[in-house]
Amino acid sequence: MSALLRNVAIIAHVDHGKTTLVDQLFRQSGTFRDNQRVEERAMDSNDLEKERGITILAKCTSVEWGEGENATRINIVDTPGHADFGGEVERILSMVDGVILLVDSSEGAMPQTKFVTGKALALGLKPIVVVNKIDRSDGRASEVLDEVFDLFVTLGANDEQLDFPVLYASGRNGYASEDIEAREGTLTPLFEKIIEHVPSPEADFDGPFKFLVTLLDRDNFLGRILTGKVQSGTIKVNGPIHALDNDGKIVETGRASKLMAFQGLERVPVEEARAGDIISMAGLTVATVSNTICDPSVTEPLHAQPIDPPTLSMRFAVNDSPFAGREGTKVTSRMIRDRLAREAESNVAIKVTESDDKDSFEVAGRGELQLGVLIETMRREGFELGISRPRVLFTEDENGNRLEPYETVVIDVDDEFAGTVVEKVAMRKGEMTDMRPSGGGKTRITFSAPSRGLIGYHGEFLSDTRGTGIMNRLFEKYGPFKGKIEGRANGVLISNGTGEAVGYALNMLEDRGILFVKPQEKLYEGMIIGENAKPDDLEVNPMKSKQLTNFRSTGKDDAIRLTPPKVMTLEQAIAYVDNDEMVEVTPLNIRLRKAILDPNERKKASRKKTDG
Repeated sequence: MSALLRNVAIIAHVDHGKTTLVDQLFRQSGTFRDNQRVEERAMDSNDLEKERGITILAKCTSVEWGEGENATRINIVDTPGHADFGGEVERILSMVDGVILLVDSSEGAMPQTKFVTGKALALGLKPIVVVNKIDRSDGRASEVLDEVFDLFVTLGANDEQLDFPVLYASGRNGYASEDIEAREGTLTPLFEKIIEHVPSPEADFDGPFKFLVTLLDRDNFLGRILTGKVQSGTIKVNGPIHALDNDGKIVETGRASKLMAFQGLERVPVEEARAGDIISMAGLTVATVSNTICDPSVTEPLHAQPIDPPTLSMRFAVNDSPFAGREGTKVTSRMIRDRLAREAESNVAIKVTESDDKDSFEVAGRGELQLGVLIETMRREGFELGISRPRVLFTEDENGNRLEPYETVVIDVDDEFAGTVVEKVAMRKGEMTDMRPSGGGKTRITFSAPSRGLIGYHGEFLSDTRGTGIMNRLFEKYGPFKGKIEGRANGVLISNGTGEAVGYALNMLEDRGILFVKPQEKLYEGMIIGENAKPDDLEVNPMKSKQLTNFRSTGKDDAIRLTPPKVMTLEQAIAYVDNDEMVEVTPLNIRLRKAILDPNERKKASRKKTDG
């Protein structure tokens, strides 16, 4: 049984085409019927994944290759490519026996590729390298292959791992070949390479049942669903089990009420699971990720992969604006607490701590994208929240020196913008470690920069490079504290009253800076309605209407022409706000506001801070 089983993970950088490749593996293995209607990128089942074109949640699936009794079952895990979701990747790799490393024939090995590949090589997994999008006009497959080899050497790969098989493919067009010039065919060579180079799971059929939980999911009918790989033994439905934590303590005792294997995109019930299988199990209510589920006779837990620590935190507070409760259905601290507790339970890269006043929660994660996705998911579920500016989590070395997280930043820009980017990153205390031409009039620049300095830089970076630059970030290390980093250069325009914005007033305010609101938009006192052209904050009246008189003069009553307001996405808003500001997030709107809405109280707090 085990000889006809392969467990493999697909790892790649964001947008290098792995989910599209899995679609083609489904089609060519016969998982989908010829007439079956299947969505594009079927593995990206989450709404946010479809919209952003990225994989956020790791997912398991399986295909069968071959005929009859000789058919090999291939369990495939589609992993997230973004380092912010790395908490998923680290656990997944302990379930598989080999990896397919997918790299873009133009972009080559990127930072997230380095992150996940390093984890895979450290676990001793042997990679199959697939150079994807071989049909791109700007492809440079041979150079990319050299980059991958250099990357493996840098990451300490052994001789066996460096002797990796290579395929050149187009996931979208559904072919793979050992020939770099191939432009047609099927994915049969890839299936053959998986069966030839990925070892069958090391299975101890005779030992006691042991199963390490690597993913946790919820089902309205079955409750908790634990997914992982059976390391040894056999389990049958309703078999007695208990859960052990990393120290060997019993977490809970129960029965395996339901066992499910993966078949295409579906979970299908099975009566029995054996060593080497990747399965889902229901029946326990407390056991969580990294627990060992095993036969009651077992007392030693399986080793669980350590998780990199969170580097960034935000404050999630109850929405206390004058418009609270008008747009969302979930507005109380109890609802927010329960939702965050559920998230922290299934997502080990997130830590939640409650504040003393019970009205806010400190949520720590791996980066702005990960926390941004959580906030966006919550607002779609009907939550209203007040979100603070992100702040990095500091630590100390053995001598008591303050340390802060650093990130490796790899930037690809047109040559003309390289000078501006180097200057801006240097202002944010980043140090350039490498700069080289990457072909096609582009330059690749690598920096080591404190995470603190990069908060809010992405929007400015896109403006500086006119939308053509690509920036990739990856947690590097905890390093020496870099001192003060200058924040936003401009102040904001703050509404001094509550009501509807008036076109006449907004027209007068356009000279003051960039507006974020349009006429007839509902405003409240303390809400941020624009960016001031000067460094100071300015309180303004956006509700002032024109005084009506009996006099008329030529040219005075021309139609008002307003510049369209700057509309921010959730990530842009979170990155934009300063320490004394918040983002009000509701299912219908994203508003910027001062943390203290009353201007007099704000001045008092500012004076206290100055005096203190």
